[in-house]
Amino acid sequence: MYEMKVTFLGTNGWYDTLTGNTCSVLVQSDHYDIIFDAGNGLAKADHYISQERPVFLFISHFHMDHVAGLHTLMKFRFRQPLHICGQAGIAGVLRSLVREPFTVPFEQLPYPVKFIELAEGTHHLPFQVECRPLVHPVPCFGYRVTLDGKTVTFCTDTGVCDNAVRLARDADLLITECGLKPGEESPQWPHLNPEQAIRIAREANGKRLALIHFAAHLYTTLEERFDIQNTYASECPGLLAATDDLTIEV
Repeated sequence: MYEMKVTFLGTNGWYDTLTGNTCSVLVQSDHYDIIFDAGNGLAKADHYISQERPVFLFISHFHMDHVAGLHTLMKFRFRQPLHICGQAGIAGVLRSLVREPFTVPFEQLPYPVKFIELAEGTHHLPFQVECRPLVHPVPCFGYRVTLDGKTVTFCTDTGVCDNAVRLARDADLLITECGLKPGEESPQWPHLNPEQAIRIAREANGKRLALIHFAAHLYTTLEERFDIQNTYASECPGLLAATDDLTIEV
């Protein structure tokens, strides 16, 4: 069976630091390159892909640490249209950012861009993707992508919610956030601490958990991430505290 590759292009939340770029994750399947979110890590995608295959970019929500990397789209030379997928209204919102005088507009990129609006539910794009709303101060989608016999779930930014468990059910890999330190809560601005992320993975019977979106002002060193991985290794076998440019097989 084809081994799906997952590369963590950006693993910081909020802003870039020496620990990494803001949020973006590349999933390489047999026939498609799938990217979750377009933080500044997006700019590194061409280090890993040929740009020959179809690319689908899924945007969780419109906070800047998840879309700021769109200004680097001009550097790419995709041979096929770039499909940008997300919640209703995504084309209008992103066109308000990716335009003059801020950056090169979508219409002037050296390849076509097609927007796909997704309602809550399951869709075929041609691979299967399920999207559900998460708990965040602004509308935010989590995604569950199934292809090549594998399922990868991407849930950031969110607090604990039933939809995160639903999307992660029996997934080969759950990618979710670790925006808070152990034991911390943030009810007014929902994010997950490591215990909550592990609880979601366990309730969902997910096969492996990868943590990203480490809040830049809280996790100021990579050692703090590795401490999380080591501390909870026995509670969550295979737990991964992701770092930029790490590639794993699923």
